[in-house]
Amino acid sequence: MENRMTLEEEQARKGKTYKMLLWFGMISICMIFAGLTSGFIVSKKRPDWIADFNMPNSLIISTIIIILSSLTYYFAKKSIEKGSNSTGMIFLITTLVLGILFVFFQFNGFSELYSMQLVPTGPSSTVSVSFLYAFVIVHVAHLFGGLISLFTVIYNHYKQKYNPAQTLGIELSAMYWHFMDFIWVYLFLFFYFFK
Repeated sequence: MENRMTLEEEQARKGKTYKMLLWFGMISICMIFAGLTSGFIVSKKRPDWIADFNMPNSLIISTIIIILSSLTYYFAKKSIEKGSNSTGMIFLITTLVLGILFVFFQFNGFSELYSMQLVPTGPSSTVSVSFLYAFVIVHVAHLFGGLISLFTVIYNHYKQKYNPAQTLGIELSAMYWHFMDFIWVYLFLFFYFFK
């Protein structure tokens, strides 16, 4: 007697597998940032450490933006689960715009740092500022994965591949997006209070 899975069981198994793979990926990203923050803590004893510079305003603005983008992604997912596809699309596009604005303000923060003569490399660089650049660059590099997944979700939603019973792609993308939001808020608070 052959035991065949129903379509719902197969989708549930597939969802668990993808979520487990995503968790492994997020754990490895946590390890990268744990290494960076550990290096930051150890480097505080160096003579070229600067503790009295102000965080660029653009990085503060970008922090607010990424928190808002997590809220809009949450509302997009909830709207699609309720079958309100047009509202879901509005929230998805809003999340995308906020994600792009976040990246813009992150790089604008570099301009502010340069204007304060705080550069990441060279004879006038300091280890504390170099770590701030590293935090931002590594985070933005990982956030690009979130933007690509968001583009894919928007495209799939436009093609009507999601419905209240099938939201796996949105769930995975939203998990990663919220994770990247959490990582940035952690890094920002860590750098702000631990400098």
